[in-house]
Amino acid sequence: LPPQRWTNSINQASKTSLLAWEKETGIELVQINGQRRYGGPPPGWVGDPPPAGTEVFIGKLPQDLYEDILIPLFQSVGKLYEFRLMMTFSGLNRGFAYARYSSQRGARDAIAAFNNYQVRQGCAIVVCRSTQKRELSVDGLAASVSQQELEAMLHRATQGVLSVTLHASPYQRQAKLAVLKYSSHQAAALAKKTLMEGNLRLRGSGIKVEWLHSDLKQKLQLWEERPPSGQVQEDKSLAVPKPLALPPVVQNVLDHLDTLCRRQRLGTPLFLTKCVQVNPNGWLLFWYQVAIPGYPVPFSGFTWVRQDGQGQSRHEEAKAAVALHLLRVLGEPLVSPH
Repeated sequence: LPPQRWTNSINQASKTSLLAWEKETGIELVQINGQRRYGGPPPGWVGDPPPAGTEVFIGKLPQDLYEDILIPLFQSVGKLYEFRLMMTFSGLNRGFAYARYSSQRGARDAIAAFNNYQVRQGCAIVVCRSTQKRELSVDGLAASVSQQELEAMLHRATQGVLSVTLHASPYQRQAKLAVLKYSSHQAAALAKKTLMEGNLRLRGSGIKVEWLHSDLKQKLQLWEERPPSGQVQEDKSLAVPKPLALPPVVQNVLDHLDTLCRRQRLGTPLFLTKCVQVNPNGWLLFWYQVAIPGYPVPFSGFTWVRQDGQGQSRHEEAKAAVALHLLRVLGEPLVSPH
């Protein structure tokens, strides 16, 4: 089949029922830039858009499920201001959507009602508060690019720049990476589009503009907090608090995380650690990923571990450092003995 015919023939029944629903309700869905939108504002809306904290993220959607099912479902707990379904070129959804309610209460009720809700037999969806991203990363800039030059260009070409920081790129040799912070999600999204269109004469090769990922954020902070060269001062131990050098404490931290996850019915955490850099001063840089079955997204990032610990594996130490971090994230910091 030619691509167009194949695209049209994908999940025909769901598409037909969507069209019938649009016709029957008179609802108009507008598709632009890979997303299909209802409302923003919806028909009959009077006044300003709703305040912050009214949008939820919906994930793990079956890809052939559309607004004829989703909008009535999410509308059942509160008035919708806007609903955005992310779409692929072939006419499937991309597995996630955003629902913005007229009030914060609507968003809270949607999370309570629909997180882990089975939209179909065996298909439980994830619903959580939407984080309004405001930071971009621009990788692949020429090493000669200066802070002033970049700031001047961004102020000319985009609106709402709050800060610009330049770093050595962790991904490309002889290149710089910039982190840009904007005043709102809307301003950041428009800037991303402008920068991606590539008409701005940014100096560099293979320039990549993305939302700033949390693992890159952590990585850049680590890059700046590299272990001191020459004499390592013990009181400056980086991501690994001193008590973790003792094997019993390592076990204790991991057990504590297991217990917490069991108590919150999240399932057992699954750790993946990989040593990615050995520093001549006896520090190891580990990449980690931790999947907690009941948590919508895996945690990943980087942590430093001291090489001269006695007896136990460096991987275990890395896991303990990460477990300490996760205990803080999950709201139960472990007070470590000094």
